[in-house]
Amino acid sequence: MALLGWLAIGFLVGMLARLVVPTGRTYGCLGTILLGIVGSIVGGTLASVLAGDGFEVRPAGFIGSVLGAIAVLVVIRGRKS
Repeated sequence: MALLGWLAIGFLVGMLARLVVPTGRTYGCLGTILLGIVGSIVGGTLASVLAGDGFEVRPAGFIGSVLGAIAVLVVIRGRKS
């Protein structure tokens, strides 16, 4: 059941990030879920670094996940240009 939760939250986070940062690419459901999960890891790691806990890789909460996914999309969009 936890896997379904990760997939649902990952999809929601990925969709929100894609609404904020349009890239002109289509990702599909799997790509959107992966974006959300990677965004969670990126957001958690950035929060850890900013909090002074060092470079600790961990998942973030919902808002941190969305911010992490937005950061991932900004990097992807920058590499496309």
